[in-house]
Parts: sequence; structure tokens; C-alpha cells
Amino acid sequence: MNIKSLLLGSAAALIAVSGARAADAVTVAEPEPAEYVKICDVYGSGYFYIPGTETCLRIGGYVRYDIGLGDIGSFDGAKAIDKVDGDENSTWKKNARFTLKTWTGQETELGTLKTYTETRFNFGNGRGTTDGIYGGVATTNPAGNKPVSLNFAWIQLGGLRVGKDESAFDTFIGYAGNVIQDTIVPYGGFDTNVVQYYFDAGNGFSAVVSLEEGYGDVYTIDSYVPHVVGGVKWTQGWGAVTGVLAYDSNYEQVTGKVRLDVNVNDQISLFGMFGYGNDGKLNDDNVIDANGRGFYKIWGGNWAWWAGGTYKFNEKTSFNLQVSGDDDKNYGVAANVAYDVVPGFTVTAEVDWNHYGNFDTPTIYGNWTNADKKNSVGGILRFQRSF
Repeated sequence: MNIKSLLLGSAAALIAVSGARAADAVTVAEPEPAEYVKICDVYGSGYFYIPGTETCLRIGGYVRYDIGLGDIGSFDGAKAIDKVDGDENSTWKKNARFTLKTWTGQETELGTLKTYTETRFNFGNGRGTTDGIYGGVATTNPAGNKPVSLNFAWIQLGGLRVGKDESAFDTFIGYAGNVIQDTIVPYGGFDTNVVQYYFDAGNGFSAVVSLEEGYGDVYTIDSYVPHVVGGVKWTQGWGAVTGVLAYDSNYEQVTGKVRLDVNVNDQISLFGMFGYGNDGKLNDDNVIDANGRGFYKIWGGNWAWWAGGTYKFNEKTSFNLQVSGDDDKNYGVAANVAYDVVPGFTVTAEVDWNHYGNFDTPTIYGNWTNADKKNSVGGILRFQRSF
């Protein structure tokens, strides 16, 4: 046998073996294409489609760290007992917060279906009194985890909203300025369950009707009759005019607020707000705990006012101011400078002043600032990363 015959025989054998193996070959299925998350830009930036659905989801929130000092009456300071000699000391009031927010949106045959949730987690110390009233005994005031709070959890279909929200008496007319301590003179209750309807005419006119539950021992409804809020607003490029009216079903009491917002130019925006409430049954002899204040008329006396504005030095820096007062001669001033270090990270330095008009007869509701003197000064340095 020569070499040529050997090579031809080997080639034939290899072909035969290859054919036999080909008959037994397994076909491998092609992998299915991966389903990547898709951007949803219908409701603004940050939304994406939940895979396999038509629902758009956005996840956000912020991490915040507050450092407060000064008198208790301006909300900013705290007190503690000295660990060695038992004396009362002033101390820092600090708080770290993580807030988680979610938004969803989906178009339906009945309108846009939305949800919003906001949950807050806090670690820090408190004011440092045992009863929250002027004259309370200071405690060791330890820092620690605070109760988790559900601040928002509502569903909205078209104009109908149900769930946990803040009162339309405050959200519809707007919060009192861009300061941290905007409630030195308070302007209404906040936390509540709601059933409400929003109407937007599309030409600048909008309105709201809200049925509300209130919160706490004093302000939660005590029957099947809800608190009721109604409001109207006219918004244009120059600003807005808003009015709200609220009925407190616990005390058969009515409170109203009106507000004017003016956009002077690209740098300056101003606001003024006035509130008035009758007494209803808040001051009846058989009323327990209210001390003349209901869920909506939470300021002292019958009337109160708030005014202020924002001045933008540049794209990064702004100055914010709020002044306020009420019928019981309580007054407050809050001023801050907010600086955007980088997009999403803001540092705010604020100074607050409070004058307590009825200092001689403080109560847990009469002296909501927990002031330990007639005039109090404090300040806050806030670091906040929003995402």
C-alpha cells in the first residue's frame, strides 16, 4: 500500500464518521432578546416603564442633615441634662433624614391614573423637655431612631384623589415661603386622609373640593361628618390669586385664607397671605384641649398673616425671607441663603426669630413653639442631596 492510497482511505473514513455524528447533532435554540427598561417621557424626566406593563414609574427622594442651635422657641435649639452635675445645658438639635418617594402614571380611558408616596426615616435628638410645654423639665435628650412616617400615599384618577395627603387648605394655596421654619406662626393643619376633586379649566382657572379626616386627638373628626375644604385659583404669567375656605366639623368652625403671588422678574418673587377664622365652638367651656385652635385656624386669635419672597442672586444662590404674625401678638421672622453646590446638592443657612405674645400663659397648644422665653433666636444649617 502506497502513501497515496493511505491518504485517500483516511479521508474517506473521516467523511463517514462526520456524517454519522451530524445525524446525532442537537440544535441549540436561539436566546430570546432581552427586554430592557424603556424610558417614559410622558410625565417628565426620571420615569421608566415597568417591564411588561404600560405603567410609568419614577423613584426619588432626598438625604438631609440638619444642625440646629439657639433657643428652643425658634424650633432650632435643644436642651439636655449634664451627665456629671445634672445642670441644664443647651445643646445641638440634629436630625438626619432619608426620604423615599415614588410616582406612577398611566393613561386610561378615564384619564391619567397617578399615585404618589413619600416615606420618611429620621435619626436625631429632640427639643429636650419632658412634656413639650414651656417650663417642662429637660431630659438627657438622647439621639436615636424616630418613628417612620408615611407623609403621602394617594391615588388619583383624572381629578379625583383619595388617600393620605396634606390638607388642601395648605397644598392648594401654597406653603408659606421658601424658608425651613415656615410655621413659626402656623397656617393650618397638614396630615390627613382625603377624598378630593381637582378641576383645571386649562386657562389658568382651577378649583378643589376636599373632604378630610384630620389627625391626632384634637383634630381628627369625631363623627361621620368630615372636615371640608374648597378653593379657587387664578394663575397667569405674572403670578396667582388663590382663596381657600375650610369647615372644621369638630367645632363647627369656619376658616379662610387668601393669597397673592407676584413674579416681579426672573430674580424676584413675592407673596402675601392672610387668614381669618371665627371661634365656632372652639372656646366653649366644655371643649377639651383645643385652646381656641382647630385643624385649620391653628394660629392665635382670629386672624394671622404671612409675607415674604425670594431673590435669586444667580443660578446657584438665592435669598429667602418670611415674616408672620397673628391676633395674639405672636410674630416670627425666618431668613436663609440657599446655595446649590452642584446640581442636586444644596446647602442652606437660616436664622429664625420668634416672639411669643402670650408668654405668661403658655400651653401645649397655645405655645406651639415650645418657647422658654418671650423672644427666641436660633439657626439651622441644612445639607440636602435630592435625587
